Amino acid sequence: MSRIHVIHENPAWLPPLAAALEQRGLPWQEMFLHTGAFDLAAPPPEGIFYNRMSASSHTRDHRFSAEFTAAVLAWLTRWGRTVVNGPRALDLEISKVRQYAALEAAGLRTPRTMMVAGRGEIVAAAERHFAGQPVILKPNRGGKGLGVQLFHTIEGLRSHVEGEDYIEPVDGIQLLQHYVQAPRPVITRAEFTGRRFTYAVEVDTSEGFELCPADVCAIGDAACPVGETAGRPEHKFTVIEGIDPGLRGRLERFLEQAGVDVAGIEFIAGPEGAPLVYDVNTNTNYNPEAEARAGIAGTNRSGMGALAEYLGALLAGSQRLAA
Repeated sequence: MSRIHVIHENPAWLPPLAAALEQRGLPWQEMFLHTGAFDLAAPPPEGIFYNRMSASSHTRDHRFSAEFTAAVLAWLTRWGRTVVNGPRALDLEISKVRQYAALEAAGLRTPRTMMVAGRGEIVAAAERHFAGQPVILKPNRGGKGLGVQLFHTIEGLRSHVEGEDYIEPVDGIQLLQHYVQAPRPVITRAEFTGRRFTYAVEVDTSEGFELCPADVCAIGDAACPVGETAGRPEHKFTVIEGIDPGLRGRLERFLEQAGVDVAGIEFIAGPEGAPLVYDVNTNTNYNPEAEARAGIAGTNRSGMGALAEYLGALLAGSQRLAA
């Protein structure tokens, strides 16, 4: 039977999507990729495949799930299966360096960033390129905010890097990033489904960069530790009418060029007011409280509703082609 196959490694993210698919009577099943075996000479199951693999999989003891998923996606595409957020999207999900390269190539500005390999190189790079400026240290491959910190002085950075609390990044690459002081304490997260704008959310950052919108997220320092619980300020996430049309068009063109189908793209206003894009989340989540306040919860205008409709249309198209 042709169905929607949801590729993932974190059951905590699955229920909202499952509810949206079942509400619409769409046949689906999960494809949990932590361990498994696939015959490369045999055709994959019929249907379409939605990749929700996360860059933070290694923080849930699924160290090689992303690499396993990359191999499975190669198998699926070899057999001509429709894959939503295919190999190119996964490649961006697990590397901010590659995200920034793709964004800049599409004409989108990103914060000034240095990539550093080697613990002993970090402080010297900060001294050389960010002397006297606040700097953010973050892993190239994200994961629950581990290792993401803001340092106002070189001395503070040195103390951390040389201390026992320092965490080695899973891929060996750290990023040193210029700290952007926005005119307003907000960031904007624009959601896209089928490479087209769905809606945007303003996130209040006055109490820190807690940016993951999912109901199960309790976040520190611009990351998403699903499975840990903590309170969040009321109305931290607010659905807004839209974003600048020019920026919206550039972001949609970026998704087309990058081969990304579903994403949440986060940006912040720089010192001159121009937007700086700093994260492309191809495993995007949505905030149900903000959607409820905006009157779109459970509708086709909600994040999961729009996603389920999109996947359903792709499934129907693949079924017609197979008939």
